[in-house]
Amino acid sequence: MPTVETLRGPVDTSQLGFTLMHEHVFVLSEGVATNFPSVFDEKEQIASARKQLQDMAGAGVQTIVDLTVLGIGRNIPLVQRVLEGIPLNVIVATGLYTYNEVPRYFNFRDEDAMAELFARDVTEGIQGTGVKAAILKCATDEAGVTPGVEKVLRAVARAHRRTGVPISTHTHAPTKRGLEQQKIFEEEGVDLSRVIIGHSGDSEDLDYLETLMKRGSTIGMDRFGIDIYLTTEKRVAVIAKLCEKGYTSQIVLAHDASCYMDWFPVELIEQSVPRWHFRHISDDVLPMFREAGVSDGQIEQMTVANPRRIFEHGGAY
Repeated sequence: MPTVETLRGPVDTSQLGFTLMHEHVFVLSEGVATNFPSVFDEKEQIASARKQLQDMAGAGVQTIVDLTVLGIGRNIPLVQRVLEGIPLNVIVATGLYTYNEVPRYFNFRDEDAMAELFARDVTEGIQGTGVKAAILKCATDEAGVTPGVEKVLRAVARAHRRTGVPISTHTHAPTKRGLEQQKIFEEEGVDLSRVIIGHSGDSEDLDYLETLMKRGSTIGMDRFGIDIYLTTEKRVAVIAKLCEKGYTSQIVLAHDASCYMDWFPVELIEQSVPRWHFRHISDDVLPMFREAGVSDGQIEQMTVANPRRIFEHGGAY
């Protein structure tokens, strides 16, 4: 049977179950806590993260894809400590998260040098842990395809072609950045059916979303709870329409939430996006889907079958 690499090693894809395709354990500003340890109470945050992940597992989530990479504080040994004894599969990523410039290390090194490092994370393991990445991550935001972003997109595409693992992206949906990503991936010879265009759920533009899917990609409706971008009610309505149109097999779900994010004060997050947490889909969104006419079979397609397919169909090319 096909397997996929996780934090604890390879897992049969039939065991992934209910999967959230775009989440984070920690999102940390690169290097800040290392230089100013007082800003991150590791013991406290590990305990808090364990409670949140156990709670998520108790709500029926069996697998999350943690898309934390270089640029947002990836720390695999720390996540390993958090997950000890918790019955949750965690698939981890490699790649680079930037909206503009790359780290200085890559300024005078080309896309192939970057791709080589990403590929090693897939084939050999991350940060000396032996934990292998099973998905690639890159980002394009409102600023568009800057030279740095383009370098990352092309490097991710080349690492994908070498390893066969899927690509998942961050996009700015209102400016339709997913189309630019697809264009560059195509230029690099990527099969767009191996690409998840992330944060597509921030848009109600059905023409844009259908264009992404008609070109072969899966769309990540993966920011449930961030109502300041688009309310949960509107996100549910968009997905219900797309399911009615026959696109259920090209949609995956998530929150893009984290156990702890240091970008904003915790109290600000709680005040501005109170539904942005790991149980929002299980507790609130699934009943709303059913009320909107989305069948249990369609829900299972988006949460079980589609993630399994994404990780089963691969291979270098």
